[in-house]
Amino acid sequence: MTAALFPERSSGAATLRRRLAEPGVLIAPGCFDALTARLLEAAGHEAIFCGGFSVAASRLGLPDVGLLSYGEMVDQVRTTAAATSLPLIADMDTGYGNPINAQRSLLGFQQAGAACVMIEDQRWPKRCGHTSGKQVVDRPEAVSRVRACVEVRDRHGLDILIMARTDAAAGEGFDEALRRVDDFAAAGADLTFLEAPESESQMARNCAEVRGHKVANMVEDGLTPWLSPAELTEIGYSVVLYPVSLLLHGARAMGRAAEQLRLGASDGDRAPFDEVRSLVGWPAYEDESARFGDEATSPGPKESDHKS
Repeated sequence: MTAALFPERSSGAATLRRRLAEPGVLIAPGCFDALTARLLEAAGHEAIFCGGFSVAASRLGLPDVGLLSYGEMVDQVRTTAAATSLPLIADMDTGYGNPINAQRSLLGFQQAGAACVMIEDQRWPKRCGHTSGKQVVDRPEAVSRVRACVEVRDRHGLDILIMARTDAAAGEGFDEALRRVDDFAAAGADLTFLEAPESESQMARNCAEVRGHKVANMVEDGLTPWLSPAELTEIGYSVVLYPVSLLLHGARAMGRAAEQLRLGASDGDRAPFDEVRSLVGWPAYEDESARFGDEATSPGPKESDHKS
């Protein structure tokens, strides 16, 4: 499949809204840069999730513990969104400060091309949702972050969705987590995300007791039971994220390749060079260059052209 050099962009938020109105859970795998976004689009996915764990790992080589800054994340979202026509859900962490910081963050992510932002209720520095040591702010502060984002979106007439996440189940209990996500929905969040339920019964309660669209998070080796999209649809989820799947598979494949190169070898378990050229839009670049008469990239003269 030959990728467009510069993909056409429509309203990602409108696309997400239309898809959420249809039956079946929306699958949104995690990407962490422009190349992985293009891979997901080529595979036929409908949406992508740019998450902090994978971006911190790929961009910084560091853990997801608040070391990735707003500027670094919004820059990653900008380049990733520009490489694909798919709607992008962006991880905005805690909003990077108080509710006013959260408003400024939403504006920045929307300008960068995000169709939806995810904001959470952890204390800073935040931690990956499937690790220990997480702490959350109190419920009124958590709700105020969501309300601030909703208000600035509406004030500026922005076409962007808001996903509100709680990590309260780990330290404050599952019932408190349920109250929080329902309050987030009441405050205007388009989707709610109760992180790390530990049983199918908790997942079913989340969908039955909380209004609006709910988000499931499938993390390999994580705390939440791994359910199929069909099972998640049956429970009542609207969206499922696979935030680290590409990162985990990619790390294993690149680690094996690195070891082979150390030994002076490279096996055939790789993408052909021309396939990657096509993925990043090289054929489209050559076609467009030739159309505009760029001699540097146009085919050279045939040998017969020099004969008299």
